[in-house]
Amino acid sequence: MESSQASISSISGCVIIPTYNNERTLERVLRGVLEYVPAEHVIVVNDGSTDTTPDILDRFKDAITILVNEPNRGKGYSLRKAFKHALEKGYEHALTIDSDGQHYPSDIPLLLEQSVLNPGAVIMGSRNMEQEGVPQKSSFGNKFSNFWFKVETWITLPDTQTGFRIYPLKPMKKIWLFTNKFELEIEVIVKLAWRFVPFIAVPIRVKYDPDERVSHFRPARDFTRISILNTFLVLTALIWYYPRKLFSIRTWNVIKHEAIKPEESNVKKALSIGFGVFMGIVPIWGFQLLIGIPLAVLFRMNKVLFIAAANISIPPMIPFIIYGSFLSGQLFLTGETNALQLTDLSLEAIQSNAYQYVVGACVFATVAFVAVFLLSFGLLKLFRKEPNHIDT
Repeated sequence: MESSQASISSISGCVIIPTYNNERTLERVLRGVLEYVPAEHVIVVNDGSTDTTPDILDRFKDAITILVNEPNRGKGYSLRKAFKHALEKGYEHALTIDSDGQHYPSDIPLLLEQSVLNPGAVIMGSRNMEQEGVPQKSSFGNKFSNFWFKVETWITLPDTQTGFRIYPLKPMKKIWLFTNKFELEIEVIVKLAWRFVPFIAVPIRVKYDPDERVSHFRPARDFTRISILNTFLVLTALIWYYPRKLFSIRTWNVIKHEAIKPEESNVKKALSIGFGVFMGIVPIWGFQLLIGIPLAVLFRMNKVLFIAAANISIPPMIPFIIYGSFLSGQLFLTGETNALQLTDLSLEAIQSNAYQYVVGACVFATVAFVAVFLLSFGLLKLFRKEPNHIDT
């Protein structure tokens, strides 16, 4: 029964125990879990066991939930089945623990405490894989997994292969899981990371007893599966996750807030837009933002609106800006405007009339600034209510 202040009920959670032919350790693990979690919140998935596992579970059948796979389908399939069941029962979190005896149920309160302190996070029980008795292949496999997890998510974790975890179930509704074996425990945390779910690592104890522990991990076969999965995840990260992370929801929220700034006056917004157009036209190609952004910061303008407006100098607009600059320069210097053809605006033409172009671009930029400021201010005045508290 629960004795921890942070209980499974406090996170609206359940415990999931996938098992396959672990008759030596299953009952001990179950009884240990039941010291900390009420039986009605425990889900065991019997993954087509062919040993005495069904007999062991039969002793608990009136207290815990038992799901059965026939035939053996794999740990990943069992976890997916249990996650679906937990969601259907309305649970918000699921604590998973292996049935091979390597985890100590007495560490459950450590994970629960961190889950309470970090709602919505994945809590990862972190084993010391360098301690005496840890199989070499397990230590290497963990380092291998940690490396690829970092490549795929930009997140560093000390133990990505631990089966002792707490998952938030709400984001699980939004991800598609397709693996069925051990690799699911990699797939699920990578895809949760891609949903910007935070991770918390909690040091836990680990026990590797060769006399009682049965491992169903097959290095050649399972490493191949994991390698194929990592190849898929890395490619997906390159195409989708990395760009999405660079322009994450948080980033867009910052940009949106900066652009809207409800406390900012209509005059300041209009000035920011007008100044952006001005800097986009003045003949300092390649340096508009380098010079304009510090000035926008100095004069406390709206940086997002300034940058958006400064992008008037995108390639499709450049010929029209140059054309307008030439006409403005001709009018300012001679008082005349001889019609030019856009097709005549070659690099040689700009170089031979550099003075006219530079003067004209400055005049054109100034006129554009005034026109855009007046238009922006008029539209803002028409469609936007002036804030009660104006940011100065």
